[in-house]
Amino acid sequence: MFISPAYATTAADAATAAPTGFAATLVTFAPLFLVILIFYFFLVRPQQRRMAEFQKMVSGLRRGDRVVTTGGIIGTIHKVEANSPDVVIEIAENVRVRVQRNAVAEILAKTEPVKDESAAA
Repeated sequence: MFISPAYATTAADAATAAPTGFAATLVTFAPLFLVILIFYFFLVRPQQRRMAEFQKMVSGLRRGDRVVTTGGIIGTIHKVEANSPDVVIEIAENVRVRVQRNAVAEILAKTEPVKDESAAA
């Protein structure tokens, strides 16, 4: 005989065999949710934190700060305009280069803020 006999299962056996409905959906998608959660906590959140720190650093650039650009050029900030997306960096005596604020990779030396003479009197 090429056909094996089929055996019927009872209703109790069918109910305990596999979860159905919402439980089956939850069990099926649980690994996917877990992977998304891991990616969020190990990749997305640290990157958002780094970007927030970078934006704070770029917005706090002042004249006299020694900086390194993303191209590796080291110089001193000569001019910062309030609403301009770029700064002027002096890389040698009387040699000034205009770069975008986002091109500043690191601040090597931070200058002290200018003290207000009128408030001290």
